[in-house]
Amino acid sequence: MVDARPSQSLRLTIDSNSFTPYYQQITDQVRALVKSGKLSEGDVFLSEGEVASHLGISKMPVRQAFSTLRSEGLLVIKRGKKPVIGTEKVSWDFRQLRGFSEEMRRRGLKPSSKVLKLERVGAESEVAEALRLKKADPVYRLQRLYYVSGEPVAVVTSHLPAALFPNLEQQQLDGKSLYEVFEKIYKKRLKWAEEEISAVVATKEDAATMKTTRGAALLSIRETTYDTRQIPIEFSISRLRADRYTATLRSVR
Repeated sequence: MVDARPSQSLRLTIDSNSFTPYYQQITDQVRALVKSGKLSEGDVFLSEGEVASHLGISKMPVRQAFSTLRSEGLLVIKRGKKPVIGTEKVSWDFRQLRGFSEEMRRRGLKPSSKVLKLERVGAESEVAEALRLKKADPVYRLQRLYYVSGEPVAVVTSHLPAALFPNLEQQQLDGKSLYEVFEKIYKKRLKWAEEEISAVVATKEDAATMKTTRGAALLSIRETTYDTRQIPIEFSISRLRADRYTATLRSVR
C-alpha cells in the first residue's frame, strides 16, 4: 500500500512500504520533476515544514533531502526565504579517463566547445616539468571554452608537445573532443591521467568568459595525461564553474 499524500500541485508522495528511505524518495522525485520540466530554474519551492506537513512525516528526512538537493545545486536556500529551484550541478567522475565532451554526453547533456586561442610557444617551467621537456621546448597552447546546453561552464588550457602533434594548427578543433583527435588523428592511445584539484576564485577574465561574477568559486584542475607508453602527452589547466560542477573521487582501504 502506498501512502500517497500530495504535496500541493507537485504531487510528492511517500511509499511507507518501500525500503527506500523517505529522504531518498523525496530527493528522487524532485530530481525527476526538474528533469521533466515540471519544475524550472527560479521556481519557488515548498519549505521543509510544508513538505513535511503535506507528506505527514517529520522534518528530519525532509531536511536531509533538502541538504542533498542543495549540495547538487537543485535547491537554492536563503535565510528567511522559501527555497528556489536552481541548476543541477554536474558531477565529474575522475575514476574514468574521459574528456569533457565524452563525460557530458555520457550524462545525457549537450556539450560544445569553441577554440579561444591556439599558439605555438616555448614551454614554461611547470609545463616543461609535467611533459618531461626542456624549458622553452616548443609546445602548442590550446585554450578552449566549453558549453553545456549553450551555457559557458569551463575554460581549459591544454599544452601539447609540438613534436607529438605536428601541424595541430591545421586541424579543425571547434566542437571536437580533444581525446578523439589524439586517438583518431595522431594515433595516441591514452592510458591514465594524474589530477590535482583546488578551489580558486574567478578573475575578471574568467567572469567575462564564463558569464559568471568576479570572485565566484571555481574548481581548478591541473591534469597530466599519459599514453600507453607512459609518455606525458598533455598538461592541462581547467577552470570550471563551481556552481555547475562537483568532483567525484573514490577512496579505498
